[in-house]
Amino acid sequence: MSMMMPEDRFGDSRDEIHWGLPDPDRQSAFYDMVATKRALAFLVDLIIGVVIAALIVPFTAFTGIFFFPFLVAVVSFAYRVITIANGSATWGMRLMGIEFRDRNGARFDLGMAALHTTLFTVWCSVGILQVVSVVLMATTARAQGLTDLILGTAAINRPSSY
Repeated sequence: MSMMMPEDRFGDSRDEIHWGLPDPDRQSAFYDMVATKRALAFLVDLIIGVVIAALIVPFTAFTGIFFFPFLVAVVSFAYRVITIANGSATWGMRLMGIEFRDRNGARFDLGMAALHTTLFTVWCSVGILQVVSVVLMATTARAQGLTDLILGTAAINRPSSY
Protein backbone atom coordinates (compact mmCIF):
# COMPACT_ATOMS: atom_id res chain seq x y z
CA MET A 1 0.00 0.00 0.00
CA SER A 2 1.46 3.34 -0.99
CA MET A 3 1.59 6.36 1.27
CA MET A 4 -1.05 8.91 0.43
CA MET A 5 0.20 12.46 0.23
CA PRO A 6 -1.96 15.12 1.89
CA GLU A 7 -3.11 16.39 -1.50
CA ASP A 8 -4.26 12.85 -2.37
CA ARG A 9 -6.34 12.61 0.81
CA PHE A 10 -7.90 16.03 0.77
CA GLY A 11 -7.56 17.32 -2.79
CA ASP A 12 -5.56 20.31 -3.86
CA SER A 13 -6.52 23.66 -2.46
CA ARG A 14 -6.23 26.97 -4.24
CA ASP A 15 -5.11 28.50 -0.96
CA GLU A 16 -1.32 28.15 -1.01
CA ILE A 17 -0.97 28.73 2.73
CA HIS A 18 -3.20 25.74 3.50
CA TRP A 19 -2.45 23.57 0.50
CA GLY A 20 -2.63 20.31 2.45
CA LEU A 21 -5.87 21.01 4.31
CA PRO A 22 -9.25 20.04 2.85
CA ASP A 23 -10.82 22.74 0.71
CA PRO A 24 -13.77 24.18 2.67
CA ASP A 25 -15.79 24.76 -0.51
CA ARG A 26 -15.28 21.40 -2.22
CA GLN A 27 -14.88 19.25 0.90
CA SER A 28 -17.12 21.00 3.39
CA ALA A 29 -17.87 17.74 5.28
CA PHE A 30 -14.44 18.04 6.91
CA TYR A 31 -15.60 21.27 8.61
CA ASP A 32 -19.28 20.50 9.35
CA MET A 33 -20.07 21.45 12.96
CA VAL A 34 -16.35 21.70 13.84
CA ALA A 35 -16.75 24.97 15.77
CA THR A 36 -19.51 23.45 17.93
CA LYS A 37 -17.53 20.24 18.41
CA ARG A 38 -14.48 22.26 19.47
CA ALA A 39 -16.55 24.10 22.09
CA LEU A 40 -17.91 20.83 23.48
CA ALA A 41 -14.43 19.27 23.40
CA PHE A 42 -13.10 22.29 25.31
CA LEU A 43 -15.65 21.68 28.08
CA VAL A 44 -14.80 17.96 28.25
CA ASP A 45 -11.06 18.76 28.37
CA LEU A 46 -11.60 21.40 31.06
CA ILE A 47 -13.45 18.87 33.21
CA ILE A 48 -10.68 16.32 32.67
CA GLY A 49 -8.05 18.90 33.67
CA VAL A 50 -9.94 19.85 36.84
CA VAL A 51 -10.43 16.20 37.82
CA ILE A 52 -6.75 15.34 37.28
CA ALA A 53 -5.69 18.42 39.27
CA ALA A 54 -8.09 17.46 42.07
CA LEU A 55 -6.55 13.99 42.17
CA ILE A 56 -3.09 15.58 42.49
CA VAL A 57 -4.05 17.85 45.43
CA PRO A 58 -3.62 15.14 48.13
CA PHE A 59 -0.07 14.52 46.86
CA THR A 60 0.76 18.18 47.58
CA ALA A 61 -0.16 17.72 51.25
CA PHE A 62 -3.32 19.63 50.29
CA THR A 63 -1.37 22.84 49.69
CA GLY A 64 -2.51 22.56 46.07
CA ILE A 65 -5.87 23.89 47.20
CA PHE A 66 -4.28 27.32 47.67
CA PHE A 67 -3.04 27.48 44.07
CA PHE A 68 -5.67 25.25 42.47
CA PRO A 69 -6.31 27.45 39.38
CA PHE A 70 -2.57 27.44 38.63
CA LEU A 71 -2.46 23.67 39.18
CA VAL A 72 -5.38 23.20 36.76
CA ALA A 73 -3.59 25.38 34.19
CA VAL A 74 -0.36 23.38 34.44
CA VAL A 75 -2.15 20.02 34.37
CA SER A 76 -4.32 21.12 31.44
CA PHE A 77 -1.27 22.32 29.51
CA ALA A 78 0.54 19.00 29.99
CA TYR A 79 -2.64 17.03 29.20
CA ARG A 80 -3.22 18.96 25.97
CA VAL A 81 0.38 18.66 24.75
CA ILE A 82 0.58 14.92 25.51
CA THR A 83 -2.79 13.98 24.03
CA ILE A 84 -2.43 16.17 20.94
CA ALA A 85 1.11 14.89 20.30
CA ASN A 86 -0.10 11.28 20.57
CA GLY A 87 -3.18 11.48 18.36
CA SER A 88 -3.50 15.02 17.04
CA ALA A 89 -6.48 15.49 19.36
CA THR A 90 -7.31 15.77 23.04
CA TRP A 91 -9.63 13.18 24.57
CA GLY A 92 -12.47 15.68 24.26
CA MET A 93 -11.70 16.19 20.57
CA ARG A 94 -11.57 12.43 20.02
CA LEU A 95 -14.95 12.08 21.71
CA MET A 96 -16.32 14.70 19.30
CA GLY A 97 -14.67 13.07 16.26
CA ILE A 98 -12.30 15.91 15.36
CA GLU A 99 -8.54 16.24 15.12
CA PHE A 100 -5.90 18.82 14.28
CA ARG A 101 -4.01 18.94 11.01
CA ASP A 102 -1.10 21.17 10.05
CA ARG A 103 -0.91 23.21 6.84
CA ASN A 104 0.37 20.14 4.99
CA GLY A 105 -2.56 18.00 6.12
CA ALA A 106 -0.40 15.99 8.53
CA ARG A 107 -1.23 15.17 12.12
CA PHE A 108 0.50 17.19 14.82
CA ASP A 109 3.85 16.11 16.19
CA LEU A 110 5.18 17.02 19.65
CA GLY A 111 6.59 20.37 18.53
CA MET A 112 3.38 21.50 16.86
CA ALA A 113 1.32 20.22 19.80
CA ALA A 114 3.45 22.25 22.24
CA LEU A 115 3.35 25.38 20.06
CA HIS A 116 -0.41 25.16 19.48
CA THR A 117 -1.06 24.55 23.19
CA THR A 118 1.22 27.44 24.20
CA LEU A 119 -0.65 29.89 21.98
CA PHE A 120 -4.00 28.47 23.11
CA THR A 121 -2.94 28.98 26.75
CA VAL A 122 -1.91 32.58 26.06
CA TRP A 123 -5.28 33.31 24.43
CA CYS A 124 -7.11 31.72 27.38
CA SER A 125 -5.19 33.93 29.80
CA VAL A 126 -6.01 37.08 27.80
CA GLY A 127 -9.79 37.09 27.68
CA ILE A 128 -10.27 39.36 24.67
CA LEU A 129 -7.94 37.20 22.56
CA GLN A 130 -9.94 34.11 23.50
CA VAL A 131 -13.13 35.92 22.44
CA VAL A 132 -11.49 36.85 19.12
CA SER A 133 -10.44 33.22 18.66
CA VAL A 134 -13.98 31.94 19.31
CA VAL A 135 -15.46 34.48 16.89
CA LEU A 136 -12.96 33.39 14.24
CA MET A 137 -13.87 29.72 14.78
CA ALA A 138 -17.52 30.58 14.26
CA THR A 139 -16.96 32.69 11.13
CA THR A 140 -14.02 31.36 9.10
CA ALA A 141 -14.48 28.78 6.35
CA ARG A 142 -12.19 26.27 8.08
CA ALA A 143 -13.49 27.04 11.61
CA GLN A 144 -9.99 28.23 12.54
CA GLY A 145 -9.26 30.04 15.75
CA LEU A 146 -6.55 32.63 16.24
CA THR A 147 -3.90 29.98 16.93
CA ASP A 148 -4.91 28.05 13.81
CA LEU A 149 -4.74 31.14 11.61
CA ILE A 150 -1.26 32.00 12.90
CA LEU A 151 0.09 28.45 12.53
CA GLY A 152 -1.85 27.53 9.37
CA THR A 153 -3.56 24.63 11.14
CA ALA A 154 -7.17 23.52 11.39
CA ALA A 155 -9.38 21.14 13.29
CA ILE A 156 -11.26 18.82 10.95
CA ASN A 157 -13.76 16.02 11.29
CA ARG A 158 -11.69 12.86 11.59
CA PRO A 159 -11.40 11.18 8.18
CA SER A 160 -13.05 7.77 8.12
CA SER A 161 -9.86 6.13 6.78
CA TYR A 162 -8.12 6.61 10.16
